Amino acid sequence: MPQGYAAFIPAPLPPKLVYDDKLVLALSRADAALSELSGLGRQLPNPHLLIAPYVRREAVLSSRIEGTRASLSDILLDEIQSSTPKEDADVREVRNYVTALEYGIKRLPDLPLSLRLVREIHERLMKGVRGEYATPGEFRRSQNWIGPSGSTPSTAPYVPPPPDEMMKALGEWELFLHQRGAMPDLVQCALMHEQFEAIHPFLDGNGRIGRLLITFFLMERERLSQPLLYLSAYIEAHRQEYYDLLQRVRTHGDWPAWLHYFLAGVTETARDAVSRAGELMDLREQFRKKLSDKFKSLALLDALFVNPYITVARAEKILRVSNPTARQTVGILEENGMLEEVSGRKWNRLYLARPIMSVIEKATRTKQNEERNNE
Repeated sequence: MPQGYAAFIPAPLPPKLVYDDKLVLALSRADAALSELSGLGRQLPNPHLLIAPYVRREAVLSSRIEGTRASLSDILLDEIQSSTPKEDADVREVRNYVTALEYGIKRLPDLPLSLRLVREIHERLMKGVRGEYATPGEFRRSQNWIGPSGSTPSTAPYVPPPPDEMMKALGEWELFLHQRGAMPDLVQCALMHEQFEAIHPFLDGNGRIGRLLITFFLMERERLSQPLLYLSAYIEAHRQEYYDLLQRVRTHGDWPAWLHYFLAGVTETARDAVSRAGELMDLREQFRKKLSDKFKSLALLDALFVNPYITVARAEKILRVSNPTARQTVGILEENGMLEEVSGRKWNRLYLARPIMSVIEKATRTKQNEERNNE
């Protein structure tokens, strides 16, 4: 009872697990869905066309879990605007998430998943945003807690380990992270994520870092060929269950319930990503057949898969052509049903590739979750 309150100190991983028929089946489903997604990532003619919108969608959803209100449209519009009169704090937080994710992916070939990489990612996530007071890139040196507004360490539902115990737990977590071949990758990933959230090593940003670590782990283990799997949509849709199951691991050691939740999330999310990727590629082929390459319309079409918003000025820059040619190219895409003018202005018009945006924004499928609940 340090200083009059109880703090949770997690036991080193891994716990003793029983691989019963139900868990083996859940693991098999998740493995198959993940392998299909990874295989698709290897076959994509231009992976960047899919990765860019997926990354931004994940950034929006993961940040929304932490209370931001920026939409995918807000982020995409922010990227194409040459100047923003007053930067929105929520938009900056989401943009930082994109920066942190892209930075981590670039660093993985040279720096394996480690405490050092976690700190570097956190530094980029928290730079210049509301949590900047929370020492970006540094593990906490004071006690934190998780609970409703106004709670204290003595009243909060969950109090992570004190700083000294936290550093010990982090060292053990890093050793576990480097184990290979001792258990299925997806099980190790689920345990890794839960333990990181239990340790809660930063004053702010722990949830977002923990979700990023799932993608980084699966890429490092070569279970994902491209960064196309993100669990934030699933977690947001089942947010209370997520928090309840993390807490139940701490209070009852109920690892099986957490593993089933995590594996169902991987299965549903991977299947959804495969379906969504297929729809986007079909859409691309459909419009490529409609368009001639007059005025570089095919090049502009591909740019719309990276960001579905476009202006004539942006088209001019992307295609490196004159203003009249850019205007004609935008016009061709508008005539063929890919672009729609959405600003209502006569000058500096803004266009949206609504068919692309509809696929990116549509709700994640829930069939797999229904299957899991009916078992």
